[in-house]
Amino acid sequence: MTDTTTPTAPGYFARHIFFCLNERPNGEACCAQHGAKAAFEHCKALVKEAGLAGPGQVRVNKAGCLDRCAGGPVAVVYPEGTWYSYVDTADIDEIVESHLKNGQVVERLLTPAELGR
Repeated sequence: MTDTTTPTAPGYFARHIFFCLNERPNGEACCAQHGAKAAFEHCKALVKEAGLAGPGQVRVNKAGCLDRCAGGPVAVVYPEGTWYSYVDTADIDEIVESHLKNGQVVERLLTPAELGR
């Protein structure tokens, strides 16, 4: 008999990164105004190219408002609960290489704890 259980079943993915893609129609500040969708798509492509996507590895997710607008655009990595504010694709490259691939937090991109909405 073949063992069909997977060692990743309890957590399924080792890490999730959620990108706030919220857009506020009333003109209020939001992550969508700062290239969040392009950052999400860039991250997703990088994760796939690096062979990091899939069960037991990394999942790149879209999210609505994460209520950290003052630090936007933001992304959060779980299970660590590490919040990042990023500016461009180079920042996303660093998050993928350092945190998602090697488990090292990118200190310079951490969203200050006090920043909320």
